[in-house]
Amino acid sequence: MLFLGYSAFAQTQDPKGGITPEQLLEISKGYQGTPSDKAIHNALNAELISVLAVNAENSVKVDRHFSNVVATKGRTNQKSSGRCWLFTGLNVIRAKMIAEHNLGAFTFSQNYLFFYDQLEKSNLFLQGIIDTRNLADDDRQVNWLFSHPVGDGGQFTGVANLITKYGVVPSDVMPETLHANNTASMRTQLLLVLREAGLRIRQAWAAASSKERKNGKAVEKLTEIKINALKDVYHILGLCLGVPPVEFTWARYDASGKFVSEKTYTPKSFYDEFVGRDLENNYVMVMNDPCREYYKTYEIQYDRHVYEGQNWVYVNLPMDKIKEMAIASIKDNTSIYYSCDVNKYLIRKDGIADLNNYDYESLLGVKQGMNKQERIYTHASSSSHAMNLIGVDLKDGVPVKWMVENSWGPDSGYKGNIIMTDEWFNEYTFRLVIEKKYVPEDVQKLLKLKPIQLPSWDPMFLPEE
Repeated sequence: MLFLGYSAFAQTQDPKGGITPEQLLEISKGYQGTPSDKAIHNALNAELISVLAVNAENSVKVDRHFSNVVATKGRTNQKSSGRCWLFTGLNVIRAKMIAEHNLGAFTFSQNYLFFYDQLEKSNLFLQGIIDTRNLADDDRQVNWLFSHPVGDGGQFTGVANLITKYGVVPSDVMPETLHANNTASMRTQLLLVLREAGLRIRQAWAAASSKERKNGKAVEKLTEIKINALKDVYHILGLCLGVPPVEFTWARYDASGKFVSEKTYTPKSFYDEFVGRDLENNYVMVMNDPCREYYKTYEIQYDRHVYEGQNWVYVNLPMDKIKEMAIASIKDNTSIYYSCDVNKYLIRKDGIADLNNYDYESLLGVKQGMNKQERIYTHASSSSHAMNLIGVDLKDGVPVKWMVENSWGPDSGYKGNIIMTDEWFNEYTFRLVIEKKYVPEDVQKLLKLKPIQLPSWDPMFLPEE
């Protein structure tokens, strides 16, 4: 199939499409070798573009004052893993729990839910292979499944489904491990197990007789292959992450450090007592994607963490509408699950994201002129990271800048946070998950309509890491 695809491409090639000697001569005029060019060339031999392009004149223009900030305690650190969506989702409910129960610094165990996330995603992949057993080997959906058996990334729907099914535990009950913080080598092994099992499932179906297919014996065999593979996955996860607790005892202290109580919980009873919210039905995901029609609802195929869970569903809205909801939530001391293209124009050490942080045009002499819609369309920008939106600075009711609580540790950025100017917010914000009470009725009504389904391989909807 790859050979046929190449041949088809070759037949459409324009014989005049290559660079001719005459064209090369014209193209080479792009570098003039002026004294300025030579000076910049010398500088670029000693330092990276991203360092030399920093706009020194902009370094003190963004202050740290905020008119409205959600009260939070402590900062988390995902380290060398792609679990930002999980840290962010847990931090949303953590802030409420601390406030409502007068706790000191408190964190949930990300490792506990990550264990079940990897197990559930493994089942989602294997069951997806079973469900697509009648599709051809080169079908795009089958190809996508084998390309994405399991990964660290995700989004809020996964957090909601996992917590609803498995509950939560405090971080000291199931603490982080080396492989929770550094997931690459564990993921490599999981990918091998899952891809081989997926292959065996398709081979078993191809080898099954018509009678076995009709009487259900063939599907039973496929399910047996799946369960045996999931046993191997569970074993690897247990070795790398530890086995999740079924029951635990937790001592509670208030904000002053005074002992309050000690009690035995299950993960679900702990959630019911200290959080107790319906995460699956009480939140709305809103998106700003100017490539698609606003005030429409969309659903992403196969974009979920739990097989029986919810696909990623969102309402596409203009930024002004999204900001109204975000401001209402922050003013009510409620943090928001937020995702963006975090590394664009970000100075990490200062934790400042501003369109004027870097001046690439002056350094390289090349104009960069795409707008948000054009960047999305050309794959130059998409959501890459999830954080908690906790602050907005309003002047005469108009947002000037925003602040997010990050999961890169307390020493990153500005006290573990990132400050974003409103201009940056407009260009690189993509989605927020907001409690329904802050969502206007006209937006909620859109969720009652049948969503437009988008394919799982749409690049705009890759999981946040």
